Amino acid sequence: MSLEYASRGLVGMLTPQANTTVEPEMNVLWPRGVAMINARLMSDKPSMTDRLADYFANYGSSLGQFANAPLGAVGAACTGASYLAGREREAAVVKNIEARHGFPFVTAALAVADALNAMKARKIGLVSPYPDDLNRASVAYWQSHGFEVADVASAFNEGSVFHPIYSLGGAAAATALRTLEGKPLNAIVMLGTGMPTLHPIADSIGWRGAPVMSCNLCLAWRLVDAVDRRSPSVATLEPWLKGRDWVARLKAGQGASS
Repeated sequence: MSLEYASRGLVGMLTPQANTTVEPEMNVLWPRGVAMINARLMSDKPSMTDRLADYFANYGSSLGQFANAPLGAVGAACTGASYLAGREREAAVVKNIEARHGFPFVTAALAVADALNAMKARKIGLVSPYPDDLNRASVAYWQSHGFEVADVASAFNEGSVFHPIYSLGGAAAATALRTLEGKPLNAIVMLGTGMPTLHPIADSIGWRGAPVMSCNLCLAWRLVDAVDRRSPSVATLEPWLKGRDWVARLKAGQGASS
């Protein structure tokens, strides 16, 4: 089926309920012919870690919000849920959803792992918006995938009255990123689908540091490969890392610098 605004493929996205970043960044990242519909992951738990656990436990039921939309692939834009669930449980849930629904299901964390593996990157740096407990879970998750976390630059916004991640601006993320420039790393990952990252990544293209990616960038890449029925590879990843097409859209005003 060909849709008016998704001739190439329609993507479904599961986004945490208060996340203010996924939809704006994805709408900059999508190439022509790819469109997205969004479903919100919901939880009434007061703590961040409990909400993340709820989101993960309800991935399957949340897919019901898409009804019978002709989806080419679905993404889960919530890295924190993957850290807490762990690699093995995440893999089992992904396998189950794909078997039940018949479309590729990609978590943001697995998209990052796929990108790092495509680059053959092993020694990585992280730009993290997380508090200490989630940072520890994040580092353990990346280590479980065989990556050496050599450096972590913190962008944690402890004083936020809204949300410590979603209230971050691109300038704060860029400041943390700059501390990793010139470090002996194979790649730098800007973590969290809620931290604005597109302007900092665009500004880092061609710098003297390691290649920079984010969870949203990697998730968009993987989902486009999925709707195109291509296996993830460094050949398809490199244009995203170099900002082909999406940087022009960002600079044309589809993303707001903070």
